Amino acid sequence: MNNLHNLINVIEPIHQEVAVQANDHLNQLTKPQGSLGKLEDIARQVAGITGEVIPTFEKKAVIVMAGDHGVCEEGISAFPAAVTPQMVLNFLYGGAAVNVLARHAGADVVCVDMGVNADLEHPNLVSRKVRKGTRNMAKEAALTLEETIEAILAGSEVVDDLVAKGYRLFATGEMGIGNTTASAAILCALTGVDTYVAVGRGTGIDDATWLHKQSVVNRALRVNGLRGRGEDAGTGVGASEGASESASAKAGAGSSSDYALEVLSKVGGLEIAGLVGVILGAAKHRCPVVVDGFISSTAALVASRLAPLSASYMLASHLSQEQGHAKVLESVGLAAMLQMDMRLGEGTGAVLVFNLIDAAGKIMKEMATFESAGVSRE
Repeated sequence: MNNLHNLINVIEPIHQEVAVQANDHLNQLTKPQGSLGKLEDIARQVAGITGEVIPTFEKKAVIVMAGDHGVCEEGISAFPAAVTPQMVLNFLYGGAAVNVLARHAGADVVCVDMGVNADLEHPNLVSRKVRKGTRNMAKEAALTLEETIEAILAGSEVVDDLVAKGYRLFATGEMGIGNTTASAAILCALTGVDTYVAVGRGTGIDDATWLHKQSVVNRALRVNGLRGRGEDAGTGVGASEGASESASAKAGAGSSSDYALEVLSKVGGLEIAGLVGVILGAAKHRCPVVVDGFISSTAALVASRLAPLSASYMLASHLSQEQGHAKVLESVGLAAMLQMDMRLGEGTGAVLVFNLIDAAGKIMKEMATFESAGVSRE
């Protein structure tokens, strides 16, 4: 637990003064103020995150965390659990959608085995396996507290290794049959929303399976003593009113009974916990982290409850078709940049936003100012 507290405590507020400098530069460019909309928001935020008015991101990576879920034995997915290791190999051989979009964006795919229920070997696979899949959360806690913390720290260490290699921009991706069920349970437990709101269609299940999936999530919440405790959601490690204040946001890096951590361990997943670590690790290194869809956003929700300051380092990529996604983003305080009717996961939506971040950087670097172009402001 001490290592997790240490990780949380090194996260600092973003450089607001540098974000102001970036805004001043934007206002000197040959355009009406604010007319580039979200591109300007991106430019200000990444300046504040990195402490550089015009940062460059020569190396960027989408970190795809993979893990299996014991709850699959309840029949909540249109696909069998065997698809998880099969897709991991697809990522490693470059054939998945996220590989294609990452190549287009000039980014690398880093695939991490956090808890796949198979023995996988590949020279490009990052193995951080905590255990072979979670336990069935509808019958017992998915993970122990120790396993959860191990997975979070492993995710952070993956970022440490990539930063040491020169990477400065990250995106979250995941693969794990059954992980929309775990994500829905996290959303219900942390916000108090009904399963009818949180549970979506995942891999494309029919009406009967959707209703069954809701009942499984409800059972998991009851079995693990989480039903009706959404009001406790704000009492996470380091949580406080005025999260923008460094001292208050770091206060009391918490007890072992912290609710967000409890929820993650009881109904979460190893790849979700790993993504929590990726987000916290990116914030630790003052690197922007682009959050993908529903599953990645539930990891962002947990991260924001553990370390409120980490939310300032996140950029929400897209609004997925999973019906609970909007509620997750609202709970974190994020607004999606794209609405593409996507629901694949893998980091596909997040990688698309790499292109927007590059575009915002080029606006900052290459666009003429009123003075340099001899254009009148009047």
